Amino acid sequence: MICADFLLILQNYKYRKIEMEKKKVLFIFQEITPYLPESEKSKIGRFLPQGIQERGKEIRTFMPRYGSVNERRNQLHEVIRLSGMNLVINDADHPLIIKVASIQAARMQVYFIDNEDFFHRKFVMEDKEGEQFEDNDERAIFFARGVLETVIKLRWAPDLIHCHGWFGAIAPLLIKKTFADDPLFTNSKVVYSVYNDDFTKDLDPKMIEKLLSEDISADDVALLKNPTYASINKLAIQYADGIIIGSETLNSEVDEAIKASGKPILDFQSEETYVDAYNEFYDKILEN
Repeated sequence: MICADFLLILQNYKYRKIEMEKKKVLFIFQEITPYLPESEKSKIGRFLPQGIQERGKEIRTFMPRYGSVNERRNQLHEVIRLSGMNLVINDADHPLIIKVASIQAARMQVYFIDNEDFFHRKFVMEDKEGEQFEDNDERAIFFARGVLETVIKLRWAPDLIHCHGWFGAIAPLLIKKTFADDPLFTNSKVVYSVYNDDFTKDLDPKMIEKLLSEDISADDVALLKNPTYASINKLAIQYADGIIIGSETLNSEVDEAIKASGKPILDFQSEETYVDAYNEFYDKILEN
């Protein structure tokens, strides 16, 4: 009986040790299907976290709660204990609301960053006339900060943070500067996926001013002197530890910046290979 009890204790210890050793991956997505229509990015947002979880890693997944996301159909509900913080963007307070929904087939939860000022409009990045929203820069800053502040409230330390597309491009800067001394992010590695998601109208010229803080100087964000699509991607590349080519074709200026970065790069992968390739790339980045 003693031997049996000892073996049970040993098995439980081994199980807990394996759980503790699981690498934690935080996903920051602009789009996830079924919450938004299927696209190159939204399909990766749906199936990549599931695949990485199935390969033994622990995950958390975030996206914005756009007004076009149907809360009733997708069974979103507010997480009161995570909500209630105010984030100051351009000297204005914006309440941070966190909602969550489950994708049962994937056995995973999706956290939504919500705010009435930025995300209750019925369109994603453009209005019904196809004009880009004038505050897309502030929306991107709010989203990135909201994700990281929520992770702190969750007391969940990611080993690797994978940011997808230009709307998540501010997160690498914040991780390496604003949150660099937070114990949850001190050892976090950052991977940035670049897509063919070009926008034509530059972001607000005052974007640099909105990012400046005790932790972020003008030199840190000098690339945003002209806040173009290329420059915001270059900023993410600068602060990332690894780059993934998410689309077959890219903006040529961004493509050149990736090649010149000296960072580890994973080339474009097909639907059949990308989950395993990304998982191996994560391991490579974590080893460095």
